[in-house]
Amino acid sequence: MALIDNKRAMLEYHVIEELEAGMELFGYEVKSLRNKQGSLKGARVVARGGEAYLVGATIPAWQIANAPKGYDAERPRRLLLNTREIARISSAEGEKGLTAVPISVYNKGHVLKLAIGIARGKKKEDKRHTIREREEKRRIERTIKR
Repeated sequence: MALIDNKRAMLEYHVIEELEAGMELFGYEVKSLRNKQGSLKGARVVARGGEAYLVGATIPAWQIANAPKGYDAERPRRLLLNTREIARISSAEGEKGLTAVPISVYNKGHVLKLAIGIARGKKKEDKRHTIREREEKRRIERTIKR
């Protein structure tokens, strides 16, 4: 079960490939994520200097009063990936139309993981089609429930 989802990513992108990454976090960020606080809205994954980073995600401190002074909730967070996966992300950044987007943060055992999708942006009509399918699925579920 996901702790945080990036719902906009599924609407705006066709996910071609999924990767799983660990994250380098502080303890108070881990507690905050386990309490389902935080947002992946507008976040992206970038590869720089042989390392991958989660940029633009907002993870507030668990207890703001006990957070260190100058804590930045939107700081770039290093992702724990192997060299082959980092190379895949950087090649996707170089390819026209592809990008790496965070999909969700979830528990795997006692560790937090980030699902990353190598994705291609959808056109407007594709987004409409996705919304139409979702509404149709809801309507069918409602009629079955009754």
